[in-house]
Amino acid sequence: MTTTTGVSNNFAFKGLASLLKLLPTGTVTLFQVLNPVLTNNGSCHQPINKWLTGALLVVCAFSCCFSTFTDSYVGSDGKLHYGIATITGLWPSPASSSVDLKKYKLTLLDFVHAFWTLIVFATVSLLDTNTVGCFYPKFESEQKVLVMVLPPVVGFFASGVFFIFHNKRHGIGYSTTSTTTTTTASNSKA
Repeated sequence: MTTTTGVSNNFAFKGLASLLKLLPTGTVTLFQVLNPVLTNNGSCHQPINKWLTGALLVVCAFSCCFSTFTDSYVGSDGKLHYGIATITGLWPSPASSSVDLKKYKLTLLDFVHAFWTLIVFATVSLLDTNTVGCFYPKFESEQKVLVMVLPPVVGFFASGVFFIFHNKRHGIGYSTTSTTTTTTASNSKA
């Protein structure tokens, strides 16, 4: 019995790890650090624990969605700049005399990515052991199959969407491509 539980927990953790790659690293780190503290390691004896954990979930979910609407570019000063995608291009746009910021316009794809990023974050955060223990403690024992199966299923669909509708943005919290990093490094030396 212990072996089956260990294998199923390992499978669930691998599914969650795959999902985490689709989220902004700063937001996930913030959630992973503050969630155990705010939930009192999953035993929310005080109402303030639930309120603060709920606020953390909302702030992190907003951050995940917002970061999908950000992008970066190397400005005429050779430094990496971040901005928010709008219907007219990237905003704000300091040091952008050599960069056409209109190519960074907001598209329907940005909303698709924001939606799926929110779904992935909700899956990761709401099935977190501390969150489950705080808000719905009986859920993990009663719905063990759902807790094990949902992260890989969501990860499969989200990965498929992100693969088919590739996101070319390199926003806040997401790693940059080697081209952007190389360009930034070469421009910094000049």
